[in-house]
Amino acid sequence: MGRIICCGLGPGDPDLISVRADREIRAARHIAYFRKKGAPGQARRIVDGLLAPDVREYPMEYPVTTELRFDSPEYGRLLACFYDDWAQRLVEVARNADVIVLCEGDPFFYGSFMHLHARLQGRAVIEVIAGIPGMAGCWNAVGMPIALGDDVMTVLMATLAEEELASRARGCDALVIMKTGRNLQKVRRALESAGRLDEAWLIERGTMPGERVARLKDVGASECPYFAIVLVHGQGRQMELAR
Repeated sequence: MGRIICCGLGPGDPDLISVRADREIRAARHIAYFRKKGAPGQARRIVDGLLAPDVREYPMEYPVTTELRFDSPEYGRLLACFYDDWAQRLVEVARNADVIVLCEGDPFFYGSFMHLHARLQGRAVIEVIAGIPGMAGCWNAVGMPIALGDDVMTVLMATLAEEELASRARGCDALVIMKTGRNLQKVRRALESAGRLDEAWLIERGTMPGERVARLKDVGASECPYFAIVLVHGQGRQMELAR
């Protein structure tokens, strides 16, 4: 029996792939990755040039991305069927050979692979190789520590209601807001309401070609790329005790 090995790819720069994941990817004979229908896929782009010439590729194309609301019953049904189908297909391949599944960032930190992982339990040998979370690449792109001393770091999804984003932003130290994309203006309004807009940074395509780092208050676009994160850095609570 082969294994299903999920390799975390890190934030986007191929140089930030771990040594172990790089070794598995280069040796792969079967490799699967998520992508939007009709697009090459970010995970596949990251490993371009690393794959063996005879590798067999399995593009796992999402049946829906932004065409339906993510909280609608039909969206959930389509995604559930998609994950069910690909879990079965990967199990069949893994009966005879190892299969590498690519995942941006870290697979267990909001990664799509976790939906397959839940469905693969008891059906295949599974290994997960950790990756650098995308947010780490982003706060390094800014060049400032995200959290110091006893700062508490909060991670929010931009898909939350505007009122909840504002409420949580008011009561936190360091803040990371993921899935910004089409929610950019909502995030801006929430941070302004919370009094945190002047501290916020927008990082688009962190560590990738086309990276942009800017103060959120200075960005006028109505939306931004899918790979975009908003950061509010902590202030280093209790740092004076360590001086």
